[in-house]
Amino acid sequence: LRIVSEYKKKSEENGFYDRNAAAKLHERIEKRQQVLAEDVERRKEARQSQSVAEEKSEYFVSSFNAERAGIQELLSDCSGADRPTVTQKLEEATAKMTQLQKFLNDSMIFLSQYQIRVAQGALQKLQASLNETREEALPKKKFTFRSRTKAAEKVSDSPPPPSSETVSSGVTKVEEAAISEQTGFSNISNESLTKTSEEIQSRDVLLTHLTNCKVRLYGSPSTLHLKHITACEVLCGPVATSVFVDHCSNSVLGFACQQLRTHNTTDTQVYLHVTSRAIIEDCRGVSFAPFCWSYPTLDQDFTASGLDQDRNNWSQVDDFNWLAAGTPSPNWTVIPEADRKTTWDP
Repeated sequence: LRIVSEYKKKSEENGFYDRNAAAKLHERIEKRQQVLAEDVERRKEARQSQSVAEEKSEYFVSSFNAERAGIQELLSDCSGADRPTVTQKLEEATAKMTQLQKFLNDSMIFLSQYQIRVAQGALQKLQASLNETREEALPKKKFTFRSRTKAAEKVSDSPPPPSSETVSSGVTKVEEAAISEQTGFSNISNESLTKTSEEIQSRDVLLTHLTNCKVRLYGSPSTLHLKHITACEVLCGPVATSVFVDHCSNSVLGFACQQLRTHNTTDTQVYLHVTSRAIIEDCRGVSFAPFCWSYPTLDQDFTASGLDQDRNNWSQVDDFNWLAAGTPSPNWTVIPEADRKTTWDP
């Protein structure tokens, strides 16, 4: 306004005051002031957003490290402890590992790829320590066949009952439960394979070394592992936690899950519903589209899995081999709508 007033005063003194020119100058000045104010507001919002993200990231790092230390302490307590105590500690450590993985999955939306990679590496090391501790503290007994002498039979006329921690085979109840919770198919070619909800519900499913097979998994498993899958079509109901794919080629996959980890996979289509993020590593020619398989009890299985049907990050894929900011990874693409499958054979 001061500039306009000065312009008006000088123009009147010189005898050529133009009201239209003054109005246009006033309008330009107002627009510039508005642009400056909007720019200031955008920078303010950006600073606030960055501050919130940094606070969330700091909270994640501190909480993650604290939980990891707690699990490491549980594993350390297994050293020299009796069998019931070890079993209890391992069960507690396993439960905390699952919670820690879920915490990471839920936090991926605001973590950097570097932070995700570091956390995943820490979890892998922790899982390896857990497995090693279990092997050392609770080794599986091997079957042995021996002929019993009459003297031995007399001594063992009244054998003691098995302890509450073991079953007749010598395998602990914890180990037996882990074995019974896994199901799947392996080393099969040129067949149609099906598992019902009763067979996979809340269990770990392993598919390995399958070639030219059509696989249908109805229900909600706990986890899904696919290894060495070639020229197959695999469809699975909602997976409560993670799907792990390794060495898969020329295949079509479809599933819903909390997290997807894909390694060493080529020329494969993935019809995906994922509530956190999809991660690929050492992959090429992988393409994605929204999960679209349906069967009568799908909604019930979504409820059982705990997954959010309204939250699907199928196109948010992190490539750990491609960290160039602002440049799309050449290792994965989105399947064009015209090329997507919409119907599936039973």
